[in-house]
Amino acid sequence: MPGGRLTQQERHQIALGLGDGLAYAEIARRLDRPTSTITREVMRNGGPTGYRSDLAHRATERRAHRSRQSAQVPAPAHGRDPGALEEYAEALTAALMQAGTPRMMSRVLVSLYTTDSGSLTAAELVQRLQVSPASISKAIAYLEDQALVRRERDERRRERYIVDDDVWYQAMIASARANDQLIATARQGVGVLGAGTPAATRLENIARFLDFVSENLARAAEQAREVLHTKPPA
Repeated sequence: MPGGRLTQQERHQIALGLGDGLAYAEIARRLDRPTSTITREVMRNGGPTGYRSDLAHRATERRAHRSRQSAQVPAPAHGRDPGALEEYAEALTAALMQAGTPRMMSRVLVSLYTTDSGSLTAAELVQRLQVSPASISKAIAYLEDQALVRRERDERRRERYIVDDDVWYQAMIASARANDQLIATARQGVGVLGAGTPAATRLENIARFLDFVSENLARAAEQAREVLHTKPPA
């Protein structure tokens, strides 16, 4: 099985395979590459509907160029391998994108996740990701809405963006609460449409389903937080 970076010809074959509706596994088999390689390549370059081989190749060259300039960014702590860390960051970004998080938001989140402090300023994110301050601002706004990050000012009055240790607990609770308004509105429709009618029954079923799922999601998040949460060393 070949290793190393994908060639321009391989990217062209990926684009053709996506156009033919082939699964990632089948494209990987034809190129004799791991399926994970194809998945990451597609997800970090526009997704299955937006993938363009020429744009993907140029983006990879830009990333390689930034990597050669990595002396501007502090070296990873604890003797970590910079190459392995970069590869892992790309894999985690692809996983978040597959789960529904937009690309830039995923990149910002991964930068915060893989920093021991769990905290970066806008300037530090711009330097790490080589994007504009406006892109960082937009990503942070989205992540705040999802309760995945928070912001505070440090001793130098700089705004810092932070992922707490229980970030997924907070996001799950926010997700559960987000259904409250929809549940209440669905039940309001029962009175308007007439209890017992097909339309009212449909709305009542929606409300009952969401109410049950939200309640159990919140309970599961609370239980998991108590049982599974591990505090990092001080």
